[in-house]
Amino acid sequence: MPKHILLEIGMEEVPARFMRAAMEQLKERTAEWLEQARIQHDDILAYATPRRLTVLVQNAADKQSDVHEEVKGPARKIALDENGEWSKAAQGFARSQGISPDQFFFKELNGVEYIYANKSSIGADTSDVLAEGLTSIVHAMTFPKNMRWGAHEMRFVRPIRWIVALHGTDIIPLEFAQVKAGNVSRGHRFLGQDTIIEEPSQYVERLREQYVMVDVEEREKLIVEQIEVLANSNQWDIAMKEDLLEEVLFLVEYPTALYGSFDESFLHIPKEVLITSMREHQRYFPVFNKAGELLPHFVTVRNGDEKGIDQVARGNEKVLRARLSDAKFFYAEDQKLQIEACNAKLNSIVFHEELGTLGDKVRRIQSIADQLAEAIQAEQETRTLTNRAAEICKFDLVTQMVYEFPELQGVMGEDYALKLGEHQAVARAINEHYKPRYAGDPAPATTVGALISMADKLDTMVGCFAIGIIPTGSQDPYALRRQATGIVQILLERELPVQLTTLFDIAIQVLENAQLLKRNRDDVRKDLYEFFGLRVKNVLSEQVRYDVVDAVMAAGYDDVKLAVERGATLMSAVSKEAFKTTVESFNRVANLAAKASVSDIDAALFEQEEERALYSSWQAAHDQYVKAANTDEALAAFCSMEEAITKFFDHVMVMAKDEAVKNNRLSLLKAIAEDLKQFADFSKLVWA
Repeated sequence: MPKHILLEIGMEEVPARFMRAAMEQLKERTAEWLEQARIQHDDILAYATPRRLTVLVQNAADKQSDVHEEVKGPARKIALDENGEWSKAAQGFARSQGISPDQFFFKELNGVEYIYANKSSIGADTSDVLAEGLTSIVHAMTFPKNMRWGAHEMRFVRPIRWIVALHGTDIIPLEFAQVKAGNVSRGHRFLGQDTIIEEPSQYVERLREQYVMVDVEEREKLIVEQIEVLANSNQWDIAMKEDLLEEVLFLVEYPTALYGSFDESFLHIPKEVLITSMREHQRYFPVFNKAGELLPHFVTVRNGDEKGIDQVARGNEKVLRARLSDAKFFYAEDQKLQIEACNAKLNSIVFHEELGTLGDKVRRIQSIADQLAEAIQAEQETRTLTNRAAEICKFDLVTQMVYEFPELQGVMGEDYALKLGEHQAVARAINEHYKPRYAGDPAPATTVGALISMADKLDTMVGCFAIGIIPTGSQDPYALRRQATGIVQILLERELPVQLTTLFDIAIQVLENAQLLKRNRDDVRKDLYEFFGLRVKNVLSEQVRYDVVDAVMAAGYDDVKLAVERGATLMSAVSKEAFKTTVESFNRVANLAAKASVSDIDAALFEQEEERALYSSWQAAHDQYVKAANTDEALAAFCSMEEAITKFFDHVMVMAKDEAVKNNRLSLLKAIAEDLKQFADFSKLVWA
């Protein structure tokens, strides 16, 4: 009779940011092992709290499925030696299958004889394999950071304190780091007690009785409902930022939402400071009125019940008051600073030992930004504002406020710059040049901000590539992938008329002028282009199917905006059945064009009307392509050649005996193919 399987790993509190991935990993590894072990089952449920990871397998079969299969071995000519005896290959196959060569038989497959063997395996009882299987699952778990504790060799995310392992009502004999599995789980650290889990199906309810809500979705739903009740009863708008909600979710086992207040005098500090202090340092949700104005209140989630909740609120208010008092002091002290003095301090802060100080970096940003402004033919006023914004874009890094709240770099720069009389566009660019800060963050809204943002990111990227720091695998300590993605996003959202290689050349030259280029500039340029290719490919992959991505990328992506537009146009075209015939004609051209040895076309050598017609059609299409206002018109220009291409291949022998005639025809096809390659590699398109 099928039984449930339960494994609960109880630990010291685990960092909230690790928990969801760990929970999903445990579920996935359990599913994989059950499949490999041939144990049939119903749903697999995963649970997690700050102190436990749990997996519950419903209705696992009593025994493994039996296996009866026919296994193919080497071909007959390999399986037998010259004397008709079993070869080493055949004997090795027999050993790998756990059978004797006497059990072999021959079968023909696609005209070739192979040796086969019937392999049977009787399934073992599930109870006999569970201990070893679950042990292998736990030892295979990986985490961003592991710990060792006591004298134990085992590494895990946090020290293991208890284990519940059940197959039905039977305890599975497991042991990790001298902790033996049993049927006793632990309740809430302060409100609950130990509880006996007699059978896996009791797990969720038994823990709930001890003030532990193990179901993540249930816990999240309760938190959201409680916060919404507070919002509705007070006419508030409580900003439940997803990442903060996720973190709070894995900080509590029994959630109770509550609110507190702080002195209104703190509202004179920029709201970004207050919000950052609440969210990042205290894990509080800020409160706004319906007009979007910050109110002197906060919402937090307690790991416990409502007992003494007023006292808990006062304790949180006291902690926040101290935080905000510090921020108020730092803000007042920073008002005494001057931008030039702050900039001077940047000369003593090392950015990278091979790339100089932050002061050096700012000067490079200024030079790159100025050349970028010239490259996009910005107006003189924009260039003037860009130059000033680039000159002071990092000054706030030495302020006390940013030292205490690094998340506010740029935000405080904008505030302080305005107070010190800088132009509004300059102040805004200081804030915007860090954008996009993360996935989903918008690009800078102003041209000045966009230019400095790209200059800053380019300096970091090209500087790292210039000294040999190139991300490999998952290693990317300087967040170069994020920087490249940000540049691509800016080019697309701001529609800036500049190519990637132009960006690279500007930054490389600035690095070279500063004598910081430690690698060959062509190698740096090539590596950067390939690195950005993956970012552009990611953008395309979100919009079009994989073969269209490959076709567009093969034609180049130096102009990022144009590459994305080509992708959209091609995606629209491949949805039409008639386009398949058009692509087939393009591919016929490309296949023969590869044989061309010369490029010159002599119209006098054309012998047939069809090749003259194709020549005229190509000239007209080429003209249309060059003048096309958009990618739809560009592709339409090429598609206009389809009929002429078809008639050409139907009536003209390309590989003529006359060498001059043959080469001339191949040259025509080469010219057409080279035009087509500027749009896409049509041979990469796949048809169902």
